[in-house]
Amino acid sequence: MAKLLIADDDVDLCALLQSYLGAEGFDVHAVHDGDAALERASAQAYDLVILDVMMPGLDGFAVLRQLRRRQLTPVLMLTARGDDSDSITGLELGADDYLGKPCNPQVLVARIRAILRRAEAPAEPAPAQQLTVGDIGLNRNSRKLYKGDAALELTSTEFSVIEVLLRKAGEVVAKDQLSREALGRELGRYDRALDMHISNLRHKLGPLPDGGERIVTVRGSGYQYVIA
Repeated sequence: MAKLLIADDDVDLCALLQSYLGAEGFDVHAVHDGDAALERASAQAYDLVILDVMMPGLDGFAVLRQLRRRQLTPVLMLTARGDDSDSITGLELGADDYLGKPCNPQVLVARIRAILRRAEAPAEPAPAQQLTVGDIGLNRNSRKLYKGDAALELTSTEFSVIEVLLRKAGEVVAKDQLSREALGRELGRYDRALDMHISNLRHKLGPLPDGGERIVTVRGSGYQYVIA
């Protein structure tokens, strides 16, 4: 049973989501301000944290920023519907996904399950799970990415995105395909999640040894991991 933490100052909404998600098989805990969210998430192990942006005390962004300094627990941000700036900020800070409020509980469950699938490492070690492209090495069993000998700190979603691109290195991967394979969902018309995960990966991976960009945007098509 996946253990979830919801942080939202709307007590009635939390009670509703606890009941709905509990019926879907999740173990759900709720807090109602940012300070309590940070304390609870730091003290206990959760499979996923759901953070509202606007909360008393520390807001959702401040909680996410501090969490990312300590752990890579998957985070889903709840943002004001239609507020692209909140969504982009959350993704830049390392959120795995976002959903506008008010949200459809069925859509929330689908997003949660997609994130948890991405975060789940294989239970049994298997051969040929190491993928190497240039100076980048990826281990599917441990879900670790290495640049040379240095391990890079990636969220589960970032790992899923780069895994798809490395498997198809040198090929252009359509954005719709990348969203389905890496995020586990169709790409929405105004969905910026994939673009922001790519931006975060570019920052963390840095340039190729020759100074070129590792992940290029092919306008009108998608993204390509460049083979040096």
